Amino acid sequence: MLETLRRIVQEVNSAEDLPSALTVMVQRIKESMGTEVCSIYLLEHKSNQYYLMATQGLKQSAVGQTRLGYAEGLVGHVGLREEPINLENAPSHPKFLHLPETGEDEFSAFLGVPIIHHRKNLGVLVVQQSSCRRFDQDEEAFLVTMSAQLAAVVAHAEATGAIDGTLFGQPTGSARFEGISGAAGIGIGRAYVVYPPANLKSVPDRTITDIKKELRLLNKAIKAVRQDMARLKIKASKQLPPEEQALFEVYERMLDDNALAGEIRAKVSEGQWAQGALRYVVQTHIRTFEAMDDPYLRARASDVKDLGLRVLSFLQEAKSCVSNIPPNAIVVGEDITPTVFVDMDRGNIAGIVSLQGSSNSHMSIVARSLGIPTVVGAAEFPLSRMEGRDLVVDGYRGEVVVSPSPEIRKHYKSVMEDERELSKELDGMAELAAETPDGHQMVLHVNTGLMADVTLSLERGAEGVGLYRTEIPFMVRDRFPSEMEQMEIYRQQLEAFHPKPVTMRTLDVGGDKALPYFPIIEENPFLGWRGIRVTLDHPEIFLQQVRAMLWASESLDNLKIMLPMVSSVTEVEDAMHLIHRAYLEVLEEGAHLEMPKIGVMIEVPAAVYQVKEFCQQVDFISVGSNDLTQYLLAVDRNNRRVANLYQGFHPAVLRALQDIVSQAKEVGTPVSICGEMAGDPRSAVLLMAMGYETLSMSASSLLRVKWVLRKISYERSKEMLGEIWKMDNAAVIQSHLDYVLEKEGLGGFIRPMHTGSHS
Repeated sequence: MLETLRRIVQEVNSAEDLPSALTVMVQRIKESMGTEVCSIYLLEHKSNQYYLMATQGLKQSAVGQTRLGYAEGLVGHVGLREEPINLENAPSHPKFLHLPETGEDEFSAFLGVPIIHHRKNLGVLVVQQSSCRRFDQDEEAFLVTMSAQLAAVVAHAEATGAIDGTLFGQPTGSARFEGISGAAGIGIGRAYVVYPPANLKSVPDRTITDIKKELRLLNKAIKAVRQDMARLKIKASKQLPPEEQALFEVYERMLDDNALAGEIRAKVSEGQWAQGALRYVVQTHIRTFEAMDDPYLRARASDVKDLGLRVLSFLQEAKSCVSNIPPNAIVVGEDITPTVFVDMDRGNIAGIVSLQGSSNSHMSIVARSLGIPTVVGAAEFPLSRMEGRDLVVDGYRGEVVVSPSPEIRKHYKSVMEDERELSKELDGMAELAAETPDGHQMVLHVNTGLMADVTLSLERGAEGVGLYRTEIPFMVRDRFPSEMEQMEIYRQQLEAFHPKPVTMRTLDVGGDKALPYFPIIEENPFLGWRGIRVTLDHPEIFLQQVRAMLWASESLDNLKIMLPMVSSVTEVEDAMHLIHRAYLEVLEEGAHLEMPKIGVMIEVPAAVYQVKEFCQQVDFISVGSNDLTQYLLAVDRNNRRVANLYQGFHPAVLRALQDIVSQAKEVGTPVSICGEMAGDPRSAVLLMAMGYETLSMSASSLLRVKWVLRKISYERSKEMLGEIWKMDNAAVIQSHLDYVLEKEGLGGFIRPMHTGSHS
């Protein structure tokens, strides 16, 4: 049964499109179960009707024509109950609905199972037989298993736009894809696809007019790969036995005109650029090989992929594909990194869509700093079909709209105009203090990482830097920066904000923050080697960085140093020992400076219960609410399946935040918070009530938070905090805060993410 299932799944995955996949599915299930009928009904959610989309055994003329209401017939009954229904005499069931156009009159036995993906009903899978009998347990289990496989196929087709109005005989319109909000705002423009130099899947379709020029480029790349194969063949003759040397001859033959090369040229001749033609031909062959029963032939898929990547790398010639970005571009890619802001003219970027990433990835953080609307984690976004398409990036809701209708475009332009008006209203806030109507003072800092952050932060009245991400200068290089290079970078930050304090976090890599020249490959990176664990294991990196910070602060004395991902007192003691050693070294070398204040970040649950112990070792405490929320709730925000469970207003998160500040205040240690919660005006009100006096956020959030804090009294914030302690649900807490602040006339400042619902 497992082998049968594997073959069916491979064949379905190799199908060109959804109708072909559905046809394969009904054919193979009918054969495997020995039944007379197998049919698939898909639910069209706009009309709330089931359509017969594929069948073997019923009349083919009914496909695409027969439809049932949401609760009609046995199909609707299966969907409503969300469980299998197994009947030996279906016509006698009160929910049976006769559909004469399908020719199902003669069939009695009925087994239907729902097609469900992530709690969403997508359709019903049905088998039927003329004899009166009940399908046995093995048959039912097999059909349930096939339904689960089919659910993934249908969900993917739905997400990538393969299921649209045209599939159900209706006119198609705009398509909407869900992701995660990376940076708030609305961006309207045309898709500009960026892709790594050797990743076939990310290569987009592009039409060309100069076919001869494109064929010359392709021929040059194929010739280069042939030469490379010849070189490797000579080298292999000295190292490998004859049977393994034959592989290189196979590769050369695959590049013949009557093999891959000929197919790629034919695709280019149709007007497709060389990279797109290569991707199409290679992926087609890979799917064909992977669907084969013979294990030797299945393994040839990797040979085709390897050869395709070799040709692609020569076509790309390792050149950056992001240098000539057009104006008003929505930059889309598989996994966009912060280096995109270095390579591109940022003024031309209207928005960003990344198939991977999280709202706390460095790309999102940098995008927020620069005010570029961004959606990340849009895993189902059909990258290869997006080049040049009109897009709307809704960074508030974490959605991307493809080919927006005039009505949708008009709506989003209205939202953008509201944003501009709101910005004008906030401009006058920069010079004002973050003081509540009843005189309670708050300190608002900014999170920085690029020099581009500095100007915006100072313009908006930042009172210092609560988190300077030192890893960003490391990430945009192809090697570790030297002590002198680091010192110059840190000096710029310290001078720009002087005499205001600048809190520099020591190198925090690992998790979703990777250095290309210092890879950390782990099965579970967020529970692995990251933060302080890395730098304590590499004291040479840690000492060099601390020395650079100390030298940079000479004559300024506005440096504070912060340690990330601390989980034990021992780690703090070890780090303090190295910091004091670096301090003594720079003094011996002639530096004149005071010992900076040292703090730790509270980011893991273990740290929540050791705040008082940490306070005995350091000068201040800072909460990193992003990671703390992730670890408390066991939710990886990079995983779209559980991203909706990441809830900053979760009662457990709020209680932990209260516990941290209460412990720190008991021993008189200053405590701040520098996660994303600090930049949300709703949670900022609660944090003020808890006792946090310093909030650090992206510069783009600062004026909005300041406006709200100046409108809500400290006493009222404590009342609100008291109200939410009685609530046990994150959604309820968030709705309550929205309601209360809306009544205070602050709705426009706290909920820019509310952009309306459009389908």
